[in-house]
Amino acid sequence: MLNLNESEFNLLKNNKDVFPVICKLNGDEITPINIFYNLKGENKIIMESVEFNEQKGRYSFITCNPYMEIKSFKNDIFVEHKNSKFKFQGKIMDFIEKYMDINYNTNSVDIPFIGGAIGYAGYDVIKQYENIKDDNEDDLKIPESYFMFYKNLICYDHLKHRLILIYNVFPEDDISYEEINSYFQILYRQITGKIKVHNISNSSKKAEVTSNYTKDEFCRNVEKAKEYIKSGDIFQVVISQRLKCSTELKAFDIYRKLRYENPSSYLFYMDFKDFQVVGSSPERLVSVYGDRVSTNPIAGTRKRGTSREEDEKLKNELINDEKERAEHVMLVDLGRNDIGKVSEFGTVEVTKFMEVQKYSHIMHLVSEVSGKLRSGISSFGAFISCLPAGTVSGAPKIRAMEIIDEIEDRKRLLYAGAVGYFSYNKNMDTCIAIRTVVIKEGYAYMQAGGGIVYDSDPESEYEESLNKAKALMEVV
Repeated sequence: MLNLNESEFNLLKNNKDVFPVICKLNGDEITPINIFYNLKGENKIIMESVEFNEQKGRYSFITCNPYMEIKSFKNDIFVEHKNSKFKFQGKIMDFIEKYMDINYNTNSVDIPFIGGAIGYAGYDVIKQYENIKDDNEDDLKIPESYFMFYKNLICYDHLKHRLILIYNVFPEDDISYEEINSYFQILYRQITGKIKVHNISNSSKKAEVTSNYTKDEFCRNVEKAKEYIKSGDIFQVVISQRLKCSTELKAFDIYRKLRYENPSSYLFYMDFKDFQVVGSSPERLVSVYGDRVSTNPIAGTRKRGTSREEDEKLKNELINDEKERAEHVMLVDLGRNDIGKVSEFGTVEVTKFMEVQKYSHIMHLVSEVSGKLRSGISSFGAFISCLPAGTVSGAPKIRAMEIIDEIEDRKRLLYAGAVGYFSYNKNMDTCIAIRTVVIKEGYAYMQAGGGIVYDSDPESEYEESLNKAKALMEVV
């Protein structure tokens, strides 16, 4: 059943707007993983969540075959579109915003993501907007940002166990109502075809995990950061280490293992051909739904207990730790400042405060800050206001980033940046690129860090960074 009849379709096509044609079908006998395996195409993506509400967790999004790719290295922007390649100079997010400034007729569709740009903007992208040095080593050789544009989308509705197939029609598309209907029928048969059991492969041997720092070097970095705090430059700064190991596993098997072992608010697998990105991030960077803009600061960490009693003890210890509480309040204030810059005056509020959220290996203190998006501010403006999160940089943010660039020996690239989507219907949802793996040329790269404050213990910070990466190290 399509959302439009043929007359409505032809009327919208003549109006020269971009609009979605939507087909809703029964999906109670299949899963998003089955759909992903059966879907044929390149640059396949799946985005999911275990957090269930009307916006998150209800839907899994699956797609492939982008019609355009945009990636950047500093101010160099590379575009691949319809078998042609172009190069531009500029700020990557401004460039994407101009491209997505289209007249879109939603037809009252209430799905949060309906097609558009999916990908990542790395931590270093903000240096295009702020006067921060950008000369650290780039050892991964991946783009600072990479977005792929998708017209067509498969949405799995977990609430109604329904498949929602979406085809966005652009004015230049030479396609008829009958052809779209036929496309939906062929796609449905493809993704609901014979269901095979795809066993998850396991590595024949446990690979050695190496870091770009020894333990002593990491601890010295913490001491350097504390010197800046003692001298009054900053209140807090996040220092990280990059971990690397060889892996024999397929990237999607790593995703499936991570999805099972460490379910989280943001689960994603993205295939960029030369490399893949797999993640299980607990923390939203920023989202825009309608006129609401939100961020979710996470600060304060404890490992999980080995028993229910120990787990509860560690939870209470975290809640009552004055150092963790003070750091969390500081980062909530930073989130309020970021959201306040793009919100109508008087609308910013803390809607959740210091709630404990538990994951497979650690637990965190979590808050939520939201506001009403100011007229004239786009989702891209909100995104730049919040990138990078204070929880992965520090406070004050810009000075903390300068110190990170001095202390750390290489570009962060994807780590501490953002992964997510910008939808044609103006919605946006991005998470912080933490608990994230880059798989390239037989190696898995992971990065983790911790917030350094005045009385931080270097060895404890070192162990915390490893605890944060533990779930990743176990699945690669």
